[in-house]
Amino acid sequence: MSCSLLEFCRLQELKTVRDYLFQSQKTKPVEEKNQAVENELSWDTSDWEAAWDSGDGKEEEATSATTVEEETTGQSEPWLQDCIVSLSPCSDLLVVAREQKAVFLSAKWRTDDSGREEMTLAVSWTGSLSSDEGECVSSAICIPLASQKRSSTGRPDWTCVVVGFTSGYVRFYTENGVLLLAQLLHEDPVLRLKCRTYEIPRHPGVTEQHEELSILYPAALVTIDGFSLFQSLRACRNQVARAAAAGSDVIQPPPLAYKKWGLQDMDTIVDHSSVGIMTLSVFDQMKNASILGGFNASVKGSPPAMSQYIAVGGGPYTGFYYAVEGSSQPLLSHVAMAVASKLTSALFSAASGWLGWNKNKNEEEAVQKQKPKVEAATPLGVRFGLPDSRRHGESICLSPCNTLAGVTDDFGRVTLLDLARGIAIRMWKGYRDAQLGWLQVPEERGDREHSPSVSLPRRHALFLVIYAPRRGILEVWGMQQGPRVGAFTVGKHCRLLYAGYRLMGVNSVTSQGWKLHTQQVCLLDPITGALRTVNIPFHLALSDKKSERAKDMHLLKRLTTVLKSREVEPDILESEAKSVLLDIKHPAIKKQALESLLANKNAPVSCLTNITSALYDSLKQQDPEGVGSVLVQLCSSQLKLLQLYTDIQNLHCAADTEASSEALDSLEGIEDELSRVGPTLQRYAQLTSRPSVSFAQDSPDSPLPAKAFLSQMEYNEEGQLSVIRGSETEWNKLGNFLFWGCLSGKSPLHKVCDTLQQAGISPQQLLSLLLSVWLQREKEVLQKPEESVRNLHTLLITLSNMKGAVDESWDTQSISPWWQQVRCTCIQSQNAAAALLAAFVAHRAAKASITSRADSKLQSEWEAVSLELEQWVVCVRQLEDVLVLQTLLLVPPPQGSAGGAAAQCSIKILLEGGTGGITDNVSKWVFRHNLAPERLKEILQKREDKEVDDKQEQKADEEGKDEKEKNQEDPDRTAELLRAVCQRFPHSLSPDLLLAHCCWEYVVQWNKDPEVGRYLSWAVEHLKLVSSPHIQLGICTMMWSTFIVKRFSAAAFLMEKVGKAPKDRLCRRDVGMGDKAMTSFLGCCAQLLQILMEVTGLLVNNQCPLYFTNYYADSAVEEIPLPELSVEEAWCGAEGPASIAELALEQKGVHYPLVQHHCLLASLLHAAMTFVLKVKPLSLFDSKGKNAFFRDLTTIQLMPSGDTDPGLVSLRQEFLLRVLTGWVQAIDDPSSSASGTGSPPLPSNGPKADWWPSLCLELGTLLQVNPDILRRHLVCELYNQGLDLRAEEVMLEVEDKDVLGSQLLVLTGQRLSYSLLHSQSQTQAAMELLARLPPTLCTWLKAMDPSELRCPLVPLPQTSRLVGRLIEMLPENHAQYSLALHLLEAVEALTTED
Repeated sequence: MSCSLLEFCRLQELKTVRDYLFQSQKTKPVEEKNQAVENELSWDTSDWEAAWDSGDGKEEEATSATTVEEETTGQSEPWLQDCIVSLSPCSDLLVVAREQKAVFLSAKWRTDDSGREEMTLAVSWTGSLSSDEGECVSSAICIPLASQKRSSTGRPDWTCVVVGFTSGYVRFYTENGVLLLAQLLHEDPVLRLKCRTYEIPRHPGVTEQHEELSILYPAALVTIDGFSLFQSLRACRNQVARAAAAGSDVIQPPPLAYKKWGLQDMDTIVDHSSVGIMTLSVFDQMKNASILGGFNASVKGSPPAMSQYIAVGGGPYTGFYYAVEGSSQPLLSHVAMAVASKLTSALFSAASGWLGWNKNKNEEEAVQKQKPKVEAATPLGVRFGLPDSRRHGESICLSPCNTLAGVTDDFGRVTLLDLARGIAIRMWKGYRDAQLGWLQVPEERGDREHSPSVSLPRRHALFLVIYAPRRGILEVWGMQQGPRVGAFTVGKHCRLLYAGYRLMGVNSVTSQGWKLHTQQVCLLDPITGALRTVNIPFHLALSDKKSERAKDMHLLKRLTTVLKSREVEPDILESEAKSVLLDIKHPAIKKQALESLLANKNAPVSCLTNITSALYDSLKQQDPEGVGSVLVQLCSSQLKLLQLYTDIQNLHCAADTEASSEALDSLEGIEDELSRVGPTLQRYAQLTSRPSVSFAQDSPDSPLPAKAFLSQMEYNEEGQLSVIRGSETEWNKLGNFLFWGCLSGKSPLHKVCDTLQQAGISPQQLLSLLLSVWLQREKEVLQKPEESVRNLHTLLITLSNMKGAVDESWDTQSISPWWQQVRCTCIQSQNAAAALLAAFVAHRAAKASITSRADSKLQSEWEAVSLELEQWVVCVRQLEDVLVLQTLLLVPPPQGSAGGAAAQCSIKILLEGGTGGITDNVSKWVFRHNLAPERLKEILQKREDKEVDDKQEQKADEEGKDEKEKNQEDPDRTAELLRAVCQRFPHSLSPDLLLAHCCWEYVVQWNKDPEVGRYLSWAVEHLKLVSSPHIQLGICTMMWSTFIVKRFSAAAFLMEKVGKAPKDRLCRRDVGMGDKAMTSFLGCCAQLLQILMEVTGLLVNNQCPLYFTNYYADSAVEEIPLPELSVEEAWCGAEGPASIAELALEQKGVHYPLVQHHCLLASLLHAAMTFVLKVKPLSLFDSKGKNAFFRDLTTIQLMPSGDTDPGLVSLRQEFLLRVLTGWVQAIDDPSSSASGTGSPPLPSNGPKADWWPSLCLELGTLLQVNPDILRRHLVCELYNQGLDLRAEEVMLEVEDKDVLGSQLLVLTGQRLSYSLLHSQSQTQAAMELLARLPPTLCTWLKAMDPSELRCPLVPLPQTSRLVGRLIEMLPENHAQYSLALHLLEAVEALTTED
């Protein structure tokens, strides 16, 4: 760990900054300019280097900025050297100024190409700062002001930019360039601005320093107290913000209070430092008094507090000034006078608030134009200095601890001053135009943990940073007499930016718990725009005696580099790593190096073993106290682990396998069980062996690297080896490495187990690893089940015989923790087949173990009965159930069907899923397979019919179809599998429960995607097939309240609003589905409410289906008993949410009239959408009816009763007549009607459905509309459409035949009129017939309008039949009876003519 330069920010738009600041200069010729644009900052450097070497381009220290007095000669010189540059210590604002102009750059975060967030500084403001003629910017600093909010954590509230001018003015600006305050403090150019902010004292004896802004003039120094400045700037900013918001003028604030010292006895001053208040010791006080006052000088009792100032320049080269605190306070008189005059004018003008509102503007302008009066400075003599007549100081940089300062001069030297003693203590030569900065680095926490002085405060190291632009080098030196600890080649045009202060406005109370985000030293590179900070580790400041650590760190870095390089040969790696490890002295670093070596995945095991053993040998030869026991233990344990890894690897490579004859005897029972579940296992294996994509590095066959093995093993304090349980993948890989060779029969079982037992790994952890690999490698296990099971049995017996596996004192009547661990793993596993095989093996092994223990205790022939074996019987039964269920769930759905991947299930998941967990899984499978409700019902009925001999059939079916291709799933085979699952779960998958769950699954899926209307219609179909009315009732009410009613009400309100069947866009916006989906949805709503009415009718005594008024929700007398919901014996332990059927049985009864009321509305809405009719559906009901809509169906509402308003009845009648007209138009099929043959069968749904007329008649009855009017209208519409046969069927039910006869007489006349008068092909015979007709009939026919007929061209026999019906219908005394007879004659005559 050594010094480093870290880039933390980058400047954007550097070209923009340069062009703006230098735009007044003459531009170059076009060709040169074009070349310059290509690389914005890469100019030819030959001319400026020559100029610089001759001393033209002097650069001053970059604490806050640099002043270049000479005019720049051209833009080809490094432009940043000619600018004033200042960076806020928080790095969020950079000011670049030249002459009158300035550019402010603010921090912004942006995402780079790789997606990483990075900070940039982008131009936020440009403009001119000077207001007086001829003045230029000479110095600038950015002061971040702390937030006063309690929630603040140390970020600045805002940043003030302080700018000094050649006119002597100092102006204060916001980050946006708004002027807050301007004051003329002295009539000379401002040379330098510096700031001091609060620092938390590190030691009790250190004097707490006050905040201060100091301004240097050629012969004077002005200091402004930080607290008063902070308050004034905040007030000014608030005032400016208020004025901007109100649109009024900004009021001139009162001037700042300040102290001004005239620095005497120095020829020239170019830079200064305000060190702060210092208190002399008694000895120093007496020494000073003796020097100044002589032998008889009097000494005060308490030493006075003094402010120390240091100035650099010439004659003397450095001057030390001391201003005694508490002496005559130079608070200037004109400040008091200004305040007094403002008060006086305020009293006279009776103005309130800020002063000077009502002044005349001309007077104000005149006052502003006058230069303010500048007070004379209080003289301050130099106490002493460092005289050097030829040397001239150029800059001074104060250290953060205020005890040291670095001074640069024109001889190219850097001098280190001790400020307390006033002497130079160190000097560097060869640093012309150097720029300085300081770094204070706290000690790392880890370094103090083992030191004896842990309780002491953290140490801090001080470093001086020197940038030498002539050499393009940045150096870091340890203080005070330390070596150079870092050097970087950085280029010759950079600027070193060192602020030397932090946030203003902080004190000892507010800074508690703050983390001040400030950079101490930054290097700005104008070529790339990068801002970099210097990072120095604390240990570089330690003395030579402890510099072994630095060397060790260097060696560690070298080792890391070697380990990272991939091409290195193992021999070279071994020799290099061995030499580095042996060379490192510090035990902690040696340990770190060893750990990084062992964590390297490229190093071979032999190499790691050799290095670790070499290190171990060297440590044993050294003094134990100096080495540290931790490192020795680490080496010893890692050596053992490497040996174990090598041993197991060698055993797996060995080809000799042991014959396990004893396993064959004990596997007789398992073979029977295997043959019993064999067909299901085969089917399961087929379904799980489908091709899938995986990465090579994730393959279980990939070898386990030593790094992974070591990272999962550790020795505890007692020296026992334990396995660390990491991620599931790592655990499986370790189990694979240890046991897969044994399970697949390629490795010697007993030798591997013996090796692991000798290593000291607990049997419980080995068992867990064995089971994890067995379950993970399920596909390979199922390829050779008998062999794999035999090997697992041997391994399980071997592990259970290990010491510490099965407790010696285990009572066979209680549960063994060892076998319980196996059971828990099988219960949680989602690999059903592997878990079942493991359970078979464990059950057999546990039984053998219990029998042997029982034999040793009771020498009898009784079979041992044990709670353990009972648990195994239940577990095996559950696993067999899960296997059959999982096989069903794995059957792939037909292509293009909805639903995600197959659900994974285990005993644990099913038990946690509650009593409906199994049914829920199967219902999701039904949805995924798109199984129609009728098909499902058919499969379930077959299962009930064939329950007796189903097992033999299933076996034969399985064997007969094994030869088919794996990818093609036969529907009959799938149905058989579903029946097999239902047989294993006779209660959980009873037809009613499964249909109820399927209904709920479909409605849930419909709610996710309402566009697929089939989901909701199938949900209703499933519900119809449920035989239990109680479950039907509950599911209906739950569906209605959970999913339906919200969308249903939205559809009703939308149709009421638009007054017709709404368009697709409106349906999507308000109801969340398209117009076609909404039509289907409303039809399903009507069906759902119809089911609810029927079920309620069944469950309540004496229930009339239509007129049910004296009903209350709580008075239902239930005749049909509640269905009993039970669970299979093996699955009684289910804990979790209640099943849908259980929830359905808990639902309350419903209020029948309210359901009927909603059903009526649903039918009306469905009709309006189907036939695209204009209607306001809610307006067909009175106020009581409207209020009852969309209420909870279980509540009793006030329903409409008695006779309805005739106006409403006529509206309802008109709507129903339009529905009938729409239906007749929809069913008209020109081909069938033209042929005159019998009417074709109609579909069961849609606008052509045959139930629309009967629905309209039923609705008419409920809506108090005369049904006979509807029937008559239907007959007329059917004849109008030319559907005479259908019309004759309906005519039989009409009661008022007279009215119908009159209506049909007109219709017959229209038909005859069309054929005689309006037909295109009028024959001569027709004309002759017309002439023979009676005049009354002829006139009547001419008055008819055949255009009203939708199908005027009807065959004459049909019309003849219609007239015959008319004669039958009309009584002889009817007014139009004679007309009908004439019509009959005319039609007969026409028929004979044809």
